Amino acid sequence: MYAPSHWCLDKLAGVNATRPSQGPHKLRECIPMAVLLKNRLKYALSGQEVIKIVRDKGADNIRVDNKIRRDAKYPIGFQDVVSIHKTGENFRMLYDIKGRFMPHRIEAKEAAFKLCKIKRKCMGKNKIPYIVTHDGRTIRFPHPDIKKNDTIKLNLENGEIDGIVKFDNGASVFVTGGNNIGRIGVLQHVEHHPGSYEIAHVKDSKGNSFATRLGNIFVIGDNKKPLISLPKAKGVRLTLVEERAARVHRNKKAEDSEDEE
Repeated sequence: MYAPSHWCLDKLAGVNATRPSQGPHKLRECIPMAVLLKNRLKYALSGQEVIKIVRDKGADNIRVDNKIRRDAKYPIGFQDVVSIHKTGENFRMLYDIKGRFMPHRIEAKEAAFKLCKIKRKCMGKNKIPYIVTHDGRTIRFPHPDIKKNDTIKLNLENGEIDGIVKFDNGASVFVTGGNNIGRIGVLQHVEHHPGSYEIAHVKDSKGNSFATRLGNIFVIGDNKKPLISLPKAKGVRLTLVEERAARVHRNKKAEDSEDEE
């Protein structure tokens, strides 16, 4: 009952939920590997089966960001790339328009990189500059053009930066928190409030405008072209009336196909 709602656990299915191990993501901003394999992908029926899948040393089954992970409680967060060796599948962890974690199936070519948001840019010991990303990575000697809130395209094979997406007006952005979590749109402008939260204004592909805190914005591309493939809804949130109409249309279409058969 007290686990994060975006894990979508059944409150009548058991008393305890898997607590994520300490890792690159915050406790309530990640999903444990056990929940992903058992509840979402349906590859296991119990926690013991998850442990057997993860610890199968002969297969090196599960890779997260191209690194083998044997911890069934390993925290998987936004933009992480999960690869399953035995099935040859690759998933990128995104949010759907309801704010729930969703493993989005991707091709092997796209699984070779991930996007990382820059949280800090600092000068370290011996005057060595470095940046810190949203998934806890520290990268030394970054390109001078990289600034806070920008996004880098990280090559998971060699750990090098393949590209930079600047945080500018007109960039394609993904909302990772707040009431508009999961929505995708184009950044219009940013309101600066000294001593308070800065507010970003975004417009989605249907022309709907909304605002959220600057900290919830994750740049995924420039000139309305995302660098990653998007889920089915394309980050557009429907109203309750539109959702109902779409559901009625789907049901009617299914009934018609059954009648034809």
